[in-house]
Amino acid sequence: MSFLRKERLFWTEALTVAGSSLPLVLPRALVFALFALAVTAVHFDTSLPDVSIELTPYEVVGGVLSLLLVLRTNAGYERWWEARRIWGDIVNRSRSLAVSALAYGADDREWSDWIVRRTACFCHAARMSLRGQREPDAFERLVGRDEAARILAARHMPMATAALIAAGLRDARDRLGLDGFAFLRLDQDRTALIDDIGGCERILKTPLPLAYRVEIRRILILFIGASPFALVDRVGWMTPVVTALIALPLLAIDKIGTELQDPFSHVSLNHLPLDDICSTIEGDLLNLLDP
Repeated sequence: MSFLRKERLFWTEALTVAGSSLPLVLPRALVFALFALAVTAVHFDTSLPDVSIELTPYEVVGGVLSLLLVLRTNAGYERWWEARRIWGDIVNRSRSLAVSALAYGADDREWSDWIVRRTACFCHAARMSLRGQREPDAFERLVGRDEAARILAARHMPMATAALIAAGLRDARDRLGLDGFAFLRLDQDRTALIDDIGGCERILKTPLPLAYRVEIRRILILFIGASPFALVDRVGWMTPVVTALIALPLLAIDKIGTELQDPFSHVSLNHLPLDDICSTIEGDLLNLLDP
């Protein structure tokens, strides 16, 4: 990457609004700025008591708050990265299952097409299950309308899809002469897919503890709310502007930590690109069926 391209990328990422937390936290920062304006007006009204405070306690609390926000952001990123690692395993296991089925499975073209398409269905079932969606298009494209309806009607779509794969493997063993060793190898990949969706569900259904989030936000509100009292003696009527500039990065870090908690939601900032991942899996697997 050339120097000019790196510089252009730096400024593009620094100034972009799309994909950033700025639009989400700006209204909150403006609320604190309006409060700071009221504090400033009271401070310069000689008929009212002085509302300014010393800066020292403000600095101490700021250090503690920064540490808490960093810890929370790291905790959120760990959840995001673990989710990405699990989906990487879903990609690998799906490919492994399809390749092994074609290489070691029953010598039957119809069965090979059947098992590969059900394997491709699993990633879509996992994606929709994690997002609370039930969209028929992907299933109908792969297995037809009737079977797609049965998958969509299941309480747990990934498990229903895994059950179809298991039934296909058993049919190949009982009817088409699938070797016992090959059967066990294929079933290991199918079992691993179930383990992967279980890992994703653990992340989805176990957010950061509520008490942890509540206390951090209380300290955050108190810190930003107290900042005008510490700033008004030093910056005067610029206090609302400075307060907003303090609030924006702190609120943004808090928001990022919140958004990283759910890496599967398609409305979260920087969510995992599950649609693209599933399209990649489906394309790779169906390409194996080309003559």
